[in-house]
Amino acid sequence: MYLKEIVVVFIGGGLGSLMRFGFARWVALLYDRPFPLATFLVNIVACFVLGFIIGLVDFKQWLSPIAKLFWIVGFCGGFSTFSAFSNEVFSLFRQGYYMDSLLYILLSILVCVTATFGGLIFAEKI
Repeated sequence: MYLKEIVVVFIGGGLGSLMRFGFARWVALLYDRPFPLATFLVNIVACFVLGFIIGLVDFKQWLSPIAKLFWIVGFCGGFSTFSAFSNEVFSLFRQGYYMDSLLYILLSILVCVTATFGGLIFAEKI
């Protein structure tokens, strides 16, 4: 990897993470129910931004590869890893791997939620 790419992803990821943190704090001031509204909204916004950036790159050719890296891998990745997941699903679907796309969606939800639960149980036991 080139140093420029590392720096661009680092800065984009940092900004995305700061935005997620600030947004979660703001939503917490307005909403005090158990449903994780902040994360839910961040995931939606990040996926929209991801789709918008992909559209600007693929259909308009308005952004350079380094700008694409900043926004997609850096900012959206830092703002929400769900956007990275959505990008991979979208990529599989666009390439015609429909069953792989569906399998990835189902397995990611099932396995990741199970892994989270497993991590909690493991931490409790040690």
